[in-house]
Amino acid sequence: MNETNESDDLFPHGLLRITAASPVVSVANPIACAEHCIDAIEAVGPSHIVLLPELALGGYTCGDLFGQDSLLSSVTEAIDRIRMHNRNRGQLVIVGAPIVVNDALMNVAVAIADGKVIAAVPKQYLPNYREFYEARHFVPGTRRSPYQVEIAGQTVDFGIDLILAWGDARIAIEICEDLWIPIPPSSLAAIMGANVLLNLSSSNETIAKAAWRRDLVTSQSGRCIAAYAYASSGPTESTTDIVFGGHCLIAENGRILAQSGRVGDTGDDQPLESIRFASADIDLQKIRHDRRIVNTWHQTPDHLRQDYRILKITTTPPFQIQSPIPAVDAAPFIPKGGEALKDRCAEILSIQSAGLAKRISRLPHHLPLVIGISGGLDSTLALLVAAHTMDVNGWPRNRILGMTMPGFGTTSPTQANAVQLMLAMKIKRETIDIRELSIKMFRSLSHSPLGVSITDQTDASSLQTMLVQADQTDGDLVLENVQARLRTLLLMSRGFVLGTGDMSEQALGWCTYNADHMSMYNVNTSIPKTLVRFLIRQAATTQFDDDIAGLLRRIADTAISPELLPPDVEGNIKQNTEDAVGPYELHDFFLYHLIRNGFDRRKILFLAKNATFSVDYSLEVIEQTLETFYRRFFANQFKRSCVPDGPKVGSVSLSPRGDWRMPSDADGRIF
Repeated sequence: MNETNESDDLFPHGLLRITAASPVVSVANPIACAEHCIDAIEAVGPSHIVLLPELALGGYTCGDLFGQDSLLSSVTEAIDRIRMHNRNRGQLVIVGAPIVVNDALMNVAVAIADGKVIAAVPKQYLPNYREFYEARHFVPGTRRSPYQVEIAGQTVDFGIDLILAWGDARIAIEICEDLWIPIPPSSLAAIMGANVLLNLSSSNETIAKAAWRRDLVTSQSGRCIAAYAYASSGPTESTTDIVFGGHCLIAENGRILAQSGRVGDTGDDQPLESIRFASADIDLQKIRHDRRIVNTWHQTPDHLRQDYRILKITTTPPFQIQSPIPAVDAAPFIPKGGEALKDRCAEILSIQSAGLAKRISRLPHHLPLVIGISGGLDSTLALLVAAHTMDVNGWPRNRILGMTMPGFGTTSPTQANAVQLMLAMKIKRETIDIRELSIKMFRSLSHSPLGVSITDQTDASSLQTMLVQADQTDGDLVLENVQARLRTLLLMSRGFVLGTGDMSEQALGWCTYNADHMSMYNVNTSIPKTLVRFLIRQAATTQFDDDIAGLLRRIADTAISPELLPPDVEGNIKQNTEDAVGPYELHDFFLYHLIRNGFDRRKILFLAKNATFSVDYSLEVIEQTLETFYRRFFANQFKRSCVPDGPKVGSVSLSPRGDWRMPSDADGRIF
């Protein structure tokens, strides 16, 4: 297959909606089953593709009735009813049926679009063990099967070598057992370009089988870097010996997007004749990006590459997706709830700690681990990681030296938080007021901070008062940078400095070059700001007693600020980072979709408009913040090009040595 991805407007933003549905079955009555399938198609709502189960027209459990002419002849009318219903719907329907091919009976997936049968794909692997005995009734599809057959009065392309091309979607079909073998047919189709894999199934329920089924679907979507939809028969199949659960799943690149309830779920109370279904929007742009980036995906041995016939679908979808399903995740970096939440947070902490432990193991034993403690989010997380590292490895916590260095912007609450945190974590602590040192630097530079003249008599207290009263409208970078660089000088003069800056600050360049930008090792280097705050709140909930937990919550609730400009006259933080650059939850959202998915500005804006953030941001705020993000991201690569070592934790990292290598002078205008 030498097919290339098309760029068209069939699926704006690359979003393709798939529904996998398990309709009611009237066993051995294909015509009644067709009506049930139509009911399901109507019930599930607008979808580009509706996937129905294996042998849905008549039922999987017909047994020796599959050999009866009465049943097989009525399949034609059943297909015809679905075909007639499909006219003018702009929808692709895939339904399972028993089809006679050259006097042999085959288990077939029938594809219907534009009111026509457009293709048919036979099952390749027929289970004939334990409760299954398909080889009694059917023959498998092979590369020697006829290229065309007659179905419902039409000559139809037939075979296991078909890929349906619809816009940017390349659709391959397999049936039930095909997925459960060592190399599923969908793997071979994916190698040749298929990015939407569909499975019509009749998988019965036995203890723990659902988890295995879910793992198979998830892992196959991940290995193939594709979407994988799976629709299985439900409990209205015959229950003479086995029960079918109606399990429907949709996955994309190793992640379940949606799944239906099934027989066997805790609390499953759906009536017998319920329609079970799952719907999700597949992101074809994301799949295309991931296949581009993971270059080993293209290094398949030649003997696995097979020829496929490409059948184009010309129907135009009748609707465009306005609100994606599942809903757009507003916080893609944040672990989600449920039983796995605690494990995920522990995993993050463990990765950070393991990276730090290795680095510490190569240091002289007498060298202290120095952290600048500000009472803010980033330094708090770095201290929690350092303390955990010491505990796990049996090293004394008093090897950690916490330094708090109040300056002209430090407020009493954050200074108190810093001191209390160091006391609570039982580390060594030191306080150095940097204001007098800063004044000496201002004199050396002949600088008047915020326009305030400095004389030989100016001391820290008097300058503090004058700066609070001064006009801060235009800010003062020299005032900020002098304090930031003095802090780094003091830290590095004490020992091995553990950096605290997070990935969001790296993305925006919100750090002073060769100041908080620099350290000997940085455990927060791939932790975005939203995740920093989340991890501190989780630690407060799960790891500490009430006193320390309360302190951590106060830190998590404190306004984000570098505290380099003076507070207001009442001593409150005046320099709010998010007032200057925009909300971090927006920046982290943009960062994720730019780096992880490679989306363009138009796609990111579309997703942001459909995400539910903690605040109902206006479109103007979203657009302004996105503009700020792109401008700062391209302007500050030079800072990212020389960041310290630090562990990659999630799927996004800006390390110039690993994940993100970008020229510092790139022209960002087209972005």
